Amino acid sequence: MVNSTNLLVGLTGGMGCGKSTAAALFADRGFRRLDADQVVRDELLPSPEIALAIRARLGPAMLTGNGQIRRDRIAEKVFADPAALAWLEELLHPLLLARWQKIFTAAQGVAFIVEVPLLFEKGLENWFDFTVCVTTDSATQLRRLEQRGIPPELARQRLVKQLPLARKCELADHVLLNDGSPEFLREQVNVLADRLLQSHPPRPHGRSHVSPP
Repeated sequence: MVNSTNLLVGLTGGMGCGKSTAAALFADRGFRRLDADQVVRDELLPSPEIALAIRARLGPAMLTGNGQIRRDRIAEKVFADPAALAWLEELLHPLLLARWQKIFTAAQGVAFIVEVPLLFEKGLENWFDFTVCVTTDSATQLRRLEQRGIPPELARQRLVKQLPLARKCELADHVLLNDGSPEFLREQVNVLADRLLQSHPPRPHGRSHVSPP
């Protein structure tokens, strides 16, 4: 936990499970939303130093003619090359954590919901007071990824880089089920938001499935 005056909730889950939808629902309840992928995309990757490092390690095809990062090409490259993925994560990970620390330290008494796809994979759970996993059945997950335009082959490459959903659910303090209606997810988030806001600062032990009353 970086700043004890804040409530820090880490939100994770598999691709296509609805992390962003759940995070938006928490934001509706007054949580300040922070998306780890967005910080990387909007604040870290545009850095000229990062672009130069990526060009040197992964090749000039990763950049446009005017030196901008080609995120689509980087994704294709690193998810097919474990060594390249490890290098990129090693490059970006410390910068992301430093950015988090700056954001959390600047805030006072704020409830944060932080989307972290690889929360458990990267051992980041100790940054948070509580962890939440959004899960769904595998058929729904793959259908949502296809609707996003992610080719099945690329989806499989990305999914195998993550812990199985069942294991993420075991590790999380709380689990949200997103294989029903949008209203069902909203009801779960409302119940959990109330619980987290009321129980902060004590950290719970174990995990729970959140069901609407």
